[in-house]
Amino acid sequence: MTETKGPKPYHPPKAYEPPAERTASSTASKAGKGAAGAAKGGTKSMSKPAGAAKAPAAARQVPAQGAAPAASAAPAAAAPRTRSARLRVAKADPWSVMKVSFLLSLALAVCTIVAVTVLWLVLDAMGVFSAVGGTISDATSGEGGGFDLQSFLSLPRVLMFTVVIAVIEVVLATALATLIAFVYNLSASFVGGVELTLAEDE
Repeated sequence: MTETKGPKPYHPPKAYEPPAERTASSTASKAGKGAAGAAKGGTKSMSKPAGAAKAPAAARQVPAQGAAPAASAAPAAAAPRTRSARLRVAKADPWSVMKVSFLLSLALAVCTIVAVTVLWLVLDAMGVFSAVGGTISDATSGEGGGFDLQSFLSLPRVLMFTVVIAVIEVVLATALATLIAFVYNLSASFVGGVELTLAEDE
């Protein structure tokens, strides 16, 4: 059998290059390939630290995410919280009520005596008793003489009246408070007493 060969492909002739130009072009091509390889190697070396740098960033993000609930819970813990308790006054001790009411009424009686004394001294210094006493004496003058207001409203007599009223006030206030305590205990046995709501701020 005979083999048939097709026509060979056509290759145009290469342009003539001087030896010096061929040497320079080959050197430039080698230098370009070396720079490209160095650039690729630098890119690979730079890519590795970038990946390594991502790991600490992720490691830093994990504590931040874990600390977020603690940071959000801090203002809530710092906010004041009010505790309230509902209590009931089931019984009032009559003896303690009597002692407290006696002391309060006694203090009120002393304040009353001091206030009346100061008021009398001020009015006497202003001449009110003499002016009013003279007017009343002139109006009531007759065969038996006029009414002497100054002698009637003297300081010892006024203080005596004030002390009597203060003693009556102390006795009545103490007895009334004790009676109220007994009545409250009796009513609390039926209805349960007065309920109070106490609040405490922290």
